[in-house]
Amino acid sequence: MKRLILSILLCTFISGIKAQDIDALFAAMPDMYIPQLESAWRKDLIDLYNSGKEAQLKNTMNGVSSLKKLTSDYLLLQTTERSTVEMKLLPLVNKTNIICVVTTVDGPVSDSRIAFYTTDWQPLDTEDLLTPVSPEWFIREDADKDSEAYRNAVALLDMNLIKYTLSPDNLTLTETYMTPLYLNKSDREKVTPFLKTIPKVYTWEKSHFK
Repeated sequence: MKRLILSILLCTFISGIKAQDIDALFAAMPDMYIPQLESAWRKDLIDLYNSGKEAQLKNTMNGVSSLKKLTSDYLLLQTTERSTVEMKLLPLVNKTNIICVVTTVDGPVSDSRIAFYTTDWQPLDTEDLLTPVSPEWFIREDADKDSEAYRNAVALLDMNLIKYTLSPDNLTLTETYMTPLYLNKSDREKVTPFLKTIPKVYTWEKSHFK
């Protein structure tokens, strides 16, 4: 972890990048990360949002993209009808930041990918910055794991669909277990009694989510 932080600080020093708000970083991000919106269109969305107008434009997929929320360190973009992008600046040391990007697709159940970048959009190793809990974390501690009902229920959870959500107000990341919503009603009723009703919440602590 120390090596990772030193690497980020060195990259920032060499590139000479100063602390920036999320809007400038969003405008400067490589097009490959949001192929539906090239840089000029992202700048237009920012200008529309800051002027108090509806921040909505047609994208390259003949759909509509909307900038839903923008603060100095947080952004929420409705990329398409079925996908969103969240961005959050996470502080390290000496006023250095990294960028957390959560991309969520609803198809039909929400499922997310999470990535981290330096402020000049160099990818960082996600494993150094977040260790997700295993699917077993979402099982109730008091579940009777020796029962046939439990074994049958767990067998239905044969995939791992996770929705990540960044907070616009603080340095937290919420992980919600979405797999049960993928099941039909009958199977969902079988697994629900064995699952926790709360999501997992991580807090950013200087250099990683914990």
